[in-house]
Amino acid sequence: MVRTPLTPEERERGERLGSLLRAARGDRSMAQIAASAGISAETLRKIETGRAPTPAFFTVAALARVLGLSMEALVEQSTPAAA
Repeated sequence: MVRTPLTPEERERGERLGSLLRAARGDRSMAQIAASAGISAETLRKIETGRAPTPAFFTVAALARVLGLSMEALVEQSTPAAA
């Protein structure tokens, strides 16, 4: 399976999402949040650093639940402002 390259906008959205999740995690450990969300710490690390800019919906939903974030807020804050 060949994956189409991400657009610059998709990469930017992934970086924003990662930054938001990292900020919401605060001083809690990556391993603690990942375990609570049912994902690996490496997956969370990739999302937070933007190396996984398009995580699965259910992964994002699980992280939002664990971090006390609404999906609506994540969408609003992850979407780049129109230029």
